[in-house]
Amino acid sequence: MLCMANIKSAKKRIVQNIKRSEINKFRKSRIKSSIKRLHSSSKNGSKDDLSRNFLKIESELAKAVGKGVFKKNTAARLVSRLSKKIKSTS
Repeated sequence: MLCMANIKSAKKRIVQNIKRSEINKFRKSRIKSSIKRLHSSSKNGSKDDLSRNFLKIESELAKAVGKGVFKKNTAARLVSRLSKKIKSTS
């Protein structure tokens, strides 16, 4: 373990933080990947596919806000930009 803590609870907290940061990184990465996929499919994808993927991304972002991965305004900004992009492709 790479921790300098002497107290048991502090050592436990360090381990918990490492686990939590890994989970948060995974969530952020998954959201970013799906956003990139949506951008690439907006050029040649069907309108129905785009809206279905958009709803999935919106749901993921809402969950991430609930878990504290993203701030509320950040998620709202991303959703707004994505919806604007989808509307412009129609």
